Amino acid sequence: MSFTSGTTRWADVSLIAGARGISVLGDFLAATTLALVLQQRGHGGLAVSGLLIAASLPLALLAPIGGRLADRVDSRTILVLTGLAQAAICAWLAFTGNPVLIIALVAALASGLALTQPTTSALLPSMASQDDLPKASGLVQTAGMIGMLVAPALAGLLVGQTGARLPLLVDAASYLALVVAGLCVKTRRRGATAQAGATPIAWRLRDGRTLFAAVVAITAVVAGVGAINVVDVFFIRDTLHASTTLYGLVSAAWMAGMVLGSIGFGRLRRERITVPGLLALAAGACTAVLLAAAVPGAGWMLPLWVAGGICNGGVSVFITVIIASRAPAVAHGRAFAVFGAAVQGGSLFGLLLAGPLVEVVDPRILIAALGAAGLIAAAACIPLVRLRNETLSRPPVDERTLVGDSVGA
Repeated sequence: MSFTSGTTRWADVSLIAGARGISVLGDFLAATTLALVLQQRGHGGLAVSGLLIAASLPLALLAPIGGRLADRVDSRTILVLTGLAQAAICAWLAFTGNPVLIIALVAALASGLALTQPTTSALLPSMASQDDLPKASGLVQTAGMIGMLVAPALAGLLVGQTGARLPLLVDAASYLALVVAGLCVKTRRRGATAQAGATPIAWRLRDGRTLFAAVVAITAVVAGVGAINVVDVFFIRDTLHASTTLYGLVSAAWMAGMVLGSIGFGRLRRERITVPGLLALAAGACTAVLLAAAVPGAGWMLPLWVAGGICNGGVSVFITVIIASRAPAVAHGRAFAVFGAAVQGGSLFGLLLAGPLVEVVDPRILIAALGAAGLIAAAACIPLVRLRNETLSRPPVDERTLVGDSVGA
């Protein structure tokens, strides 16, 4: 399954983790900055909604193209060329104020992510041995979470002190981290079609019952979490009458939990990372949400949100290892792209669903319903997986599936 033989190339893993952390920081820095810009210029909720959709929709729509390119084109070529294009687009964003053009450029940036995300995800199993993949995945996930934690505060500071141009230029520079990673990482996926005599294999997510169940469960949970991102501000501020400071602390608690979960579950031995375990972690995150519906004050949400975030961080580690272990090597790009598209689709569905509902349904009831819906979704996937002795032991694989990854400069 495309795991590197021998020792893990930790230098390459560190480069990819650093590039992910910097690029995620830049992405969230730009998203926060642009939302502030549109709001300050009086463009209203429609423009902000368009911005959010433009940042997410291309990742779902372009997943088939991004996955195929990740499996068929040299990973270095994708990372370098796409990173340069994204840096140029973001620099353009720093000098435009037209809301329509801003949304179009954000969509172009997201289209680039549809190429780079499956490429970097598919590279990880080629860098790490089977035993080290959970730790490597946890390192990369943690770097991304730290970027997400730092970005909003940094955006607020920079926009307040310097205006919107500087943070957008910082974002443009952050995309160069992908270029550096593409040039410096020694591990490369050259694509099955570049190998003599290699034929791309047909692969579909639904062909693997266990992997399909895992993706369906996580998509359902993501849809609920996406909806909570809309509902919780009304629940915390209006229903629980908490201050803006406490609201910020609660929001940060989930992210802090994700960092802890990525680190902690990244230390697990690979054989302990199972699909039933993934479903249990997803259920744990939803249970934290369900319990939050009963709290008398926002302070009680802090430990619940940390616990939910820990489960969420574990889910990120588990799904990376499960996809890498169950999808054929030459289809890793497609597998990670399909998962990314499902997650983006679930997130968009949650956002679109929560907007109208929060206007007519009590936020406490919505929080409870979202938590319960996630638990039901996780439970519904149990019959689709074999719970007895379910591990990530490698199934028999045709030798052709090992052709797609080439390691070395």
